[in-house]
Amino acid sequence: MDGVPAPHTAWTFVTSHARVLAAIADDHHIRIRDIAARRRLTERAVQKIIADLEQDGYLSHTRTGRTNTYEIVPGKVLRHPAEAGTGLTVASLLALLVQDEAERTAQPSAPSRHSTA
Repeated sequence: MDGVPAPHTAWTFVTSHARVLAAIADDHHIRIRDIAARRRLTERAVQKIIADLEQDGYLSHTRTGRTNTYEIVPGKVLRHPAEAGTGLTVASLLALLVQDEAERTAQPSAPSRHSTA
């Protein structure tokens, strides 16, 4: 299939759900096609993730013409029991993810502030 990203089979620290949410936080009018391309997911996977996030109350959307506008619920506590007990919210998670993304795209040649070197 043309346009389908190569599968990633190794584990990662950040879930696809968090990656999609961060993409939406960066652009509330982003298209599913663009999320899929940026996050190396299929469009179908992104649709499923958005449906999951909406079903559990982390995200909603309104349709205007052919465009979706997404709204994230920033105060919603993360769903895993380990995070729920700490009160860690979507806003806290996104602050880390979106900030890191902005740093990486703004200065691609600069070393990360998280570098161990």
